Amino acid sequence: MQTKTKAIVLSKIRFKDNDLIVKCYTYNHGIVSYILKGVLKSKKNNKKTAYFQPLSLLELETDHKDNRSLQYIKDLKTSFLYSSLHTNIVKSAIAMFLAEILSQALKEEEQNTPLFNYLETSFMWLDESSQISNAHLLFLLELTKYLGFYPDDSEIDADFFNLLEGQFQYINNSKHCVSGENLTLLKQLLGTDFDALNQIKINSKQRQQFLKMLLQYFDLHLTNFNQPKSLQILNDVFN
Repeated sequence: MQTKTKAIVLSKIRFKDNDLIVKCYTYNHGIVSYILKGVLKSKKNNKKTAYFQPLSLLELETDHKDNRSLQYIKDLKTSFLYSSLHTNIVKSAIAMFLAEILSQALKEEEQNTPLFNYLETSFMWLDESSQISNAHLLFLLELTKYLGFYPDDSEIDADFFNLLEGQFQYINNSKHCVSGENLTLLKQLLGTDFDALNQIKINSKQRQQFLKMLLQYFDLHLTNFNQPKSLQILNDVFN
């Protein structure tokens, strides 16, 4: 079935000698992998690979068949042209990191309009904003709403947050309970939007420790979640 859909690029890998497999999160079909045959064979075709940078926003015309593991792209164009996401070293490191997280976290091969809209809006904001040092922290925290384990804040005044249970509590009864600076930052970030993010002051050490906690939170709630390979690059950029 020929169809048009918006898509967000999550990853790409070389296949055989001249082919490319691109994994995208699409508006119409959720997670989809596309094969681009012969795209690496010539310089003319090789230019197409520029479309598939991490988190690129595309509009695809595809020949989609539900029973096929690899789909085919008939035509493509950029749906939103980033001005800085792939050229600013900090933003590009964040983009690489978030694309790797999403590639692991998103599994559904079905439409999820609220999630797609959240991703698209967040990446446009990241591209256009200058205050982005803590954007990945808030992005991951908000992402848990769509993944099903957003923190229960009904007891937000409590002294601990249980990562395994996803809730605040007054007693430390688990090795997964966190307190201190991570707890304070968690409470500050809950309910904050991206435009108000610059009002929260986080230094490099706090940022790294809070991100470590968030990744532990993801690991506890997602099957087969692995430490992102791009984490070291991200930490190096902020240091």
